[in-house]
Amino acid sequence: MDAAFFARDAQVVARDLLGKVLRHRVGDLWLAARIIETEAYYREEKGSHSSLGETPSRRAMFMGAGHIYMYYARGGDSLNVSVGDAGLGDAVLVKSALPWVDAVSDADSLAAMQRNNPTPAGHPRPPERLCAGQTLLCKALGLKVPDWNARRFDPTRFFIDDVGLRPARIVQTTRLGIPAGRDEHLAYRFVDLDGARHCTRNPLRRGQVEGRDYRWIEPQEPSP
Repeated sequence: MDAAFFARDAQVVARDLLGKVLRHRVGDLWLAARIIETEAYYREEKGSHSSLGETPSRRAMFMGAGHIYMYYARGGDSLNVSVGDAGLGDAVLVKSALPWVDAVSDADSLAAMQRNNPTPAGHPRPPERLCAGQTLLCKALGLKVPDWNARRFDPTRFFIDDVGLRPARIVQTTRLGIPAGRDEHLAYRFVDLDGARHCTRNPLRRGQVEGRDYRWIEPQEPSP
């Protein structure tokens, strides 16, 4: 995806990233995961890191669209991308994904992801749970803050691939982990329906009510 893809509104980019594939080269292998959950963040709302102002660690959010912003979340690495106009401080968090296997990223790549991110007992984690959260995703793909924060994607090492997948339906709901009083009510989280059971938290779990807790979005035409 080129810079023009990211130089748009955060919610538009967050929706359009669903179905795209993250590819990270580690040695001779391309580790890969299909994005199923994203969150949009704007500088003017309190849930965003950039609302606290620009610092060296948050500098990537204020750089041109398409810069990688990584930070530590609960002791793990977390992947974001700057969006919109340079200096806005808007970004999209890649929240969760599913392992992707194809001719480029084969079964050996999946096995490497399982070695990167075993269960607490040291066993291979089921594929559908490998990337079920922002830190699990980065651990499985081998993405580290020092390697990628404030950098651009590199087609020879780490990039986002459009493999032609479009979600059949998208669920829009509130973001996760936003403290009370920091705009926790904003519905800036987007989930591919096909991956809802495997994302950070299923937005369609028992007790959730359409119109109150979530709503449906029909996917738009493919974006450039």
